[in-house]
Amino acid sequence: MNFLLSIAFVLCWSSGFIGAKLGAGSASAVTILMWRFLPLAIALIVAATVSGTSWRGLAVRDVARQALIGVLSQSGYLLTVYYAIQLGVSSGTTALIDGVQPLVAGALAGPLLRQYVSRKQWLGLCLGMGGVAIVTMADATAGSGVAWWAYFIPFLGMFSLVAATFLEGRSRAQVAPAVSMTVHCATSAVIFTALALSAGVAKPPAELSFWAAITWLVALSTFGGYGLYWLILRRSGVTKVNTLMFLMAPVTAVWGALMVGEPFGPQTAAGLAVGLVAVFIVYRGDTRSTRAFARDTDTAEAVEPAKHGA
Repeated sequence: MNFLLSIAFVLCWSSGFIGAKLGAGSASAVTILMWRFLPLAIALIVAATVSGTSWRGLAVRDVARQALIGVLSQSGYLLTVYYAIQLGVSSGTTALIDGVQPLVAGALAGPLLRQYVSRKQWLGLCLGMGGVAIVTMADATAGSGVAWWAYFIPFLGMFSLVAATFLEGRSRAQVAPAVSMTVHCATSAVIFTALALSAGVAKPPAELSFWAAITWLVALSTFGGYGLYWLILRRSGVTKVNTLMFLMAPVTAVWGALMVGEPFGPQTAAGLAVGLVAVFIVYRGDTRSTRAFARDTDTAEAVEPAKHGA
């Protein structure tokens, strides 16, 4: 089940970059994001009002924390991704920059979440970083006329998603996925609607391609990618879910080549292979380190009563 969820997550999350590319030709980033989240938020709020069971026992503090997570993981992250693609940064390069996230999250997992990161996991993380770099190095240095500062914009979104991941990881409240998605989408709908109205771009275009992109983003990226992200985070931890991010750049590059004609060559194939090896190494390292940590914990618990008895 974890394996199948991982495959579905990679495909659905990668679809977000393609959907942003599809919508960029018909509307601004803020317009796309407003109409992606506004109808979705209304539908989720109505569904939550009808059911109501998942909201029982939640404190105001828990809801506020989820709202902040939504600001970081949806509003901040997606706005930077869409804006970078609107400026001309390719979907593959944007995915590459976002691929830095696993290395940052892996480095911070120990001191912030007290999760053990083994040497093999570090090897896999570094190898995966090399894989995504291989995939889009040619595109990033091709001199396509994109402003140099545009490549730094996705870094802001990457750090925003890392912050949301650790904020969720440090939370002790058990919030149902349906509740967290409702709060996150409602928060994003408010933010993007306010931005669109203030910029005068709230009116959606009449092109069919725009609404096709919105449907694509809601079905695959929001329900699929975003929902699976938090599900895998709860089931497998920060290191595993972020290691899967290494596959986003090669998968997005392949998808972009087939669907929107972005370049695909031997470097992309090599990066995909390196990314697969990196994921395998991190997953194996996580399994063995978890077993070793459990044995050490059991030994410590057995020795501790003897110390107090002495």
